[in-house]
Amino acid sequence: MSSQPASSQSDAPDRDEEAVRQFIERFALVLTNAGMQRMGARVFVGIMASESGELTASELAGLLQVSPAAISGSVKYLEHIGLIERARKPGERRDHFKLLDDGWFEVYGRRNTIWDNMVNALDDGLGAVGTNTEAQARLAETQDFFRFAAKEFDSLLERWRAHRDEVRRADG
Repeated sequence: MSSQPASSQSDAPDRDEEAVRQFIERFALVLTNAGMQRMGARVFVGIMASESGELTASELAGLLQVSPAAISGSVKYLEHIGLIERARKPGERRDHFKLLDDGWFEVYGRRNTIWDNMVNALDDGLGAVGTNTEAQARLAETQDFFRFAAKEFDSLLERWRAHRDEVRRADG
């Protein structure tokens, strides 16, 4: 009997569970370095690497070799940022945590709100630091960057949706 949670197992004969564990740790570290909470990153990648795309807290604790308490805080964080959702199967008392279909899209789509907030906050800074100063030049350039990034990101998301839809149609 495998020590892997049933819903993380795959019928794929070439699935290497040890390599999957190493991938989980490696990609979680990349996400952590990009700003995600460490345990949240491990939980997210664990679910992502599972065959079903959903795991219970008990399955996650076993897969990641951590306490259920560590899982509890992490799934709350991941739910809050919109990468996973909590669900129950009919007749079961255990929660299942599953990836949202467009989790990455949703998280990055909210970046525009953050960028807009930064642009607005920089307006205050521009008014405070005085005109024709080095500080004003830095703040203005930063504000210009966030305006540019928000505009470009909207275009990028549109191209992503078109690409994703095309790939899905091709895959049938």
